[in-house]
Amino acid sequence: MGVKAYVLIVTTVGKETDVANEVKKIHGVKEANPVYGEYDVVIEINAENLDELNKIIAQIRKNSAILRTVTLIVM
Repeated sequence: MGVKAYVLIVTTVGKETDVANEVKKIHGVKEANPVYGEYDVVIEINAENLDELNKIIAQIRKNSAILRTVTLIVM
């Protein structure tokens, strides 16, 4: 059984769509959508384990247009 998580992202102004499109290219990212509200992008990740999840999130956070992330791991 794998690990499923949602990542809530705050981006620099006007970069929501760019960030969503870029993170979709990362293995393990199943969905990435720009949204309105406190956060700018919501990502769904499916990973085999917590170690893989950490690697995916580290890759996502390399994007310089991302200011802040919040990760929610599904129980």
